[in-house]
Amino acid sequence: MSNAHVSMSKFLSLVLRHQPQTIGLSLDANGWADVDELLTRANQHGKRISRELLEAIVRDNDKQRFAFNDDRTRIRANQGHSVSVDLELTPKTPPELLYHGTATRFVASIRAQGLLPRSRQQVHLSADEATAIAVGKRHGKPAVLIVAAAEMHAAGHAFFQADNGVWLTDTVPPQFLSFPAE
Repeated sequence: MSNAHVSMSKFLSLVLRHQPQTIGLSLDANGWADVDELLTRANQHGKRISRELLEAIVRDNDKQRFAFNDDRTRIRANQGHSVSVDLELTPKTPPELLYHGTATRFVASIRAQGLLPRSRQQVHLSADEATAIAVGKRHGKPAVLIVAAAEMHAAGHAFFQADNGVWLTDTVPPQFLSFPAE
């Protein structure tokens, strides 16, 4: 993806996940925004984006962060919101293990408190270790935590899977985590 696409993808993450008000955009209860309104308001705020560029970003984003509705008139982020939205995901049985990538400097806190959503609505988990490593590298020296997802689910914790494959849950208590050797 080009630098222009990366920059615009970051802008879309900002307005579709965290701060739609920065351009006067409104999201519905399920996180959807009107595409024409997004394009108009983005351009009014100096972010030059065409329908074609938006289509390319949604199609080519390596993490599939965004999705259109069926008739492509609405767009939303697939997960990662700090604003309150209901993505209408149905609970799903997770695989035996899931992974969480973080920076080593956060491991002591996570060991004590478990995984908390912090500024997001839910904790994000990966289906594979490679993805978790990539996520952890964004925050510093990576550490990959192993989540006993099946055991957690059996204990009554709900899991959801976003359209882009990211697994979501409200929290992960410490007893369901395995930590890297220190």
